[in-house]
Amino acid sequence: MKNIKYSQYPEKIHTWGRVSLILALVAFVSYPFLTSVIFNVWPDGKVIFQGLLAIVPVFWTVGIIEAFTFSPMLGSGGSYLGFVTGNLTAMKVPAALRAMQIAEVEPNTEEGEVISTIAIAVSSIVTTLILILGIVLLNVLSPILESQILAPAFANVLPALFGGLAIVFLAKNWKIAVAPVALMLTIFLIEPSLSSAVSVLIPISVLVTVGVSRIMYKKNVI
Repeated sequence: MKNIKYSQYPEKIHTWGRVSLILALVAFVSYPFLTSVIFNVWPDGKVIFQGLLAIVPVFWTVGIIEAFTFSPMLGSGGSYLGFVTGNLTAMKVPAALRAMQIAEVEPNTEEGEVISTIAIAVSSIVTTLILILGIVLLNVLSPILESQILAPAFANVLPALFGGLAIVFLAKNWKIAVAPVALMLTIFLIEPSLSSAVSVLIPISVLVTVGVSRIMYKKNVI
């Protein structure tokens, strides 16, 4: 009975996932489109094309890489929900991985799929509530959030998130981490300004880790 019930889960997830993606795309496009229709002000197509030409190669490449990198970790339900709500690198992926670790389940399993989806859903709800609270209390919080004392903390939120996760996974098998850590240290020492290109470097690091780990596995190093 358990297998029969679960066999319907992937099909429903993909159905509702596609619906949610289509609705999200419509919602994203509807505001600028309706604004142009109501006020009869249309953007210059040449200007839009020039802008897209500058950013599309980067963002589309990163989007494709993230889809192949994060989907096996998050599962189908977590992937649909995560890509619709966004902020995968900084919020959704760490939340899902930590939740699976606490629940002692592995990614790309039935249990991991469920835990990942729940974690990303809760993360999305909490993020939305915090944003609403932030908007309501904007005038009160602005002087605090913009203070110089907190500036270093906000600049290191992402390293703190992944640093905490890294320690846990490094403790399991530190040999796997040698190649990506050495690669990233070398890149940042040569070109420190690349530290802002996190969304590009993380998928590259994942690919390097998988490739090196496979070689080490074949040679019985790990």
